[in-house]
Amino acid sequence: MPHKITLTGSATGPLREYDRYVAFDMREKGSPSAPKGLKKSTFISYTVFVAKKAFNKTGLTKKSIMHEKILIQGEPTLDIPIDECPGEVGVICFQITVLPNKNDKEKNQPEEKKEPKQEASAPSETQKNTEPTKQEEAQAPVSQPVAKEGKKAETVQSEVKGKSVQEKKAEPKKTQMPNQPKGTQDLVSFDDIIVPEAFLNTRPNPEKTQKVIDFVKRTGRLDEPLTIEKGSNILKDGYRRYVVAKTVKMDKVPVTYEYQKQTK
Repeated sequence: MPHKITLTGSATGPLREYDRYVAFDMREKGSPSAPKGLKKSTFISYTVFVAKKAFNKTGLTKKSIMHEKILIQGEPTLDIPIDECPGEVGVICFQITVLPNKNDKEKNQPEEKKEPKQEASAPSETQKNTEPTKQEEAQAPVSQPVAKEGKKAETVQSEVKGKSVQEKKAEPKKTQMPNQPKGTQDLVSFDDIIVPEAFLNTRPNPEKTQKVIDFVKRTGRLDEPLTIEKGSNILKDGYRRYVVAKTVKMDKVPVTYEYQKQTK
């Protein structure tokens, strides 16, 4: 890898011009402390060689180079004759940069800081006049959407109420048999019910039958409806309650219908 070297400072000697390049001397000191067992580095003198084209771009002159702080980036060389390289080490410059002085920075900073402060502290009269109008404009349209939203909410609520009322009106009223057991579809005359022989040949449990009789005496109705076939009135289920209705001499009994299966 090529050797690289960086120098900072000002020229310690006059600028020397050659055919295609210029040269000047610089000095660099070593670190204030060295590793244990090693001696501190002393001043080293360098002779810097810069191409004329690159040097002219910096705007440096023979006088200013003695005062301006510059940054040199390049690589060391030992191949230049001693009469052209009085320094201990020659440096071929690849890039030269003029560094800004601290005094110039300090002078420019206060002026730059004062100007924005003054501009910020003194708002124009037009800004003062426009600020209230902006606030009024910002406040004025706020109330309008709120009012509109309130009206929308009222209309939506009224529409919902209207729909609910219409739905309630449209719903068919369920016919409920008064004082009849749950699931009752109709009241049929006791004498119209036809009991198959299969039921007549059986005897319901006396204890369960007595419980139903007690329920009828207490409430005046059966606890469950009888299941009969629609149209034929043939008893399909609830023979115990049929017996109870016959025992208490009920004229009409609650029934639920079972529809006949159509034969193909």
